[in-house]
Amino acid sequence: MCSIYKKEIVSFFSSLTGYIVIVVFLALTGWFMWINPGEFNILDSGYSTIDTLFIIAPWVFLFLVPATTMRSFAEERKTGTIELLLTHPISEMQLVTAKYLAAVTLILLSIVPCLIYYVTVYFIGNPVGNIDSGGTWGSFIGLFFLASAYVSIGIFASSLTDNQIVAFIISAVLCFFAYTGFDGLALLSPLKSINTFIISIGINEHYKSMSRGVIDIRDVIYFVIVSAVFIGAARLKLQSRKW
Repeated sequence: MCSIYKKEIVSFFSSLTGYIVIVVFLALTGWFMWINPGEFNILDSGYSTIDTLFIIAPWVFLFLVPATTMRSFAEERKTGTIELLLTHPISEMQLVTAKYLAAVTLILLSIVPCLIYYVTVYFIGNPVGNIDSGGTWGSFIGLFFLASAYVSIGIFASSLTDNQIVAFIISAVLCFFAYTGFDGLALLSPLKSINTFIISIGINEHYKSMSRGVIDIRDVIYFVIVSAVFIGAARLKLQSRKW
């Protein structure tokens, strides 16, 4: 499993994939936070907060995460190397988990540099340190869990096809629905009686909860379950070739 994980990490950075993901994420969030004038611009808003990052990032990841994961199994299927991989002493679960952890590592490496935004606002605030540190750290943790859930969805989508573009589209659609779809369903008249339950199924509700700075174990369990469900589904898809 460790060898597959290392292989995936090397693959990300031996090509341009890893660098592109990190640079694009930082460029887009930095543009909205510091350059583009408007309500999202920190300097224009006059508030010591980096909430813009946590508003923009889930939408940026809707495209970057599928772009990162689309090759995970689709490329292996297309080139036929998936069978070669599974002839090694490694189970389908270990293979899926290794690819999942490698993609999560890449996404984490794109989030970590954003700490400089926090440090910058911390020191330019009036007075210095005038920033909700608890809420900010909670938001960072929530963003990591959100991205991890996206990665599990992307890994599952890639296991369904040998076409990377199809895998990208499936992943992006599923991530979009998981993030905002349940909020939309809750607005439908026939479902208003259970709208609280429906909203609680979606990622957005738990992400917003963690962004308040209080890490509720229920939110953590939710994200772990979502990731586990899609990782398990990807494993079943790989196993189905034996049926």
